[in-house]
Amino acid sequence: MEVTDESLARAAAEGDAEAFTTLLQRHYGGVFRLAFRLTGAQAEAEDLTQDVCAALPAKLQGFQGSARFTTWLYRVVVNAAHDSRRRRATRAKYADGWGDWEVDRRAADAETAEALDWLTQAMRALPEDLRDTLALVLDDMSHAEAAEIMEVSPGTISWRVSEAKKLLRALRESEERS
Repeated sequence: MEVTDESLARAAAEGDAEAFTTLLQRHYGGVFRLAFRLTGAQAEAEDLTQDVCAALPAKLQGFQGSARFTTWLYRVVVNAAHDSRRRRATRAKYADGWGDWEVDRRAADAETAEALDWLTQAMRALPEDLRDTLALVLDDMSHAEAAEIMEVSPGTISWRVSEAKKLLRALRESEERS
């Protein structure tokens, strides 16, 4: 009989290293996939995944089991992505005007972004709420599960997915005309 994620989470919160290792083995790939969809860049996704994994032992103290463990974990990832975006925006704001070094760094970032596939690039152009919602739904999550993670109604998730599709379609058509 397989031990549930929820019971592993409770054991890990109490200091059981083996339970924590099992949780990481089960969910590391899903955390990375979601992080990649939220950030749109492999290096950022790797950093975000590592940050989440490093913070997880302390965060497990707050896991109460009222939701599925994966729902709780994905909410942790979404929150970490939001925090990372805020920190990156703050750093970018203070980095403006740093001369040639900053120009070169931004040029390298632009080259990296151009190398990403179209959907990943297009998702980065979406508003944050639409991008986050689409990232969850693209991870084979139901609208109800995504709604629980995003703390909105399933109807809002459906609307966001519809809006994201419209924006992506318009972007594709615009590119094809150019």
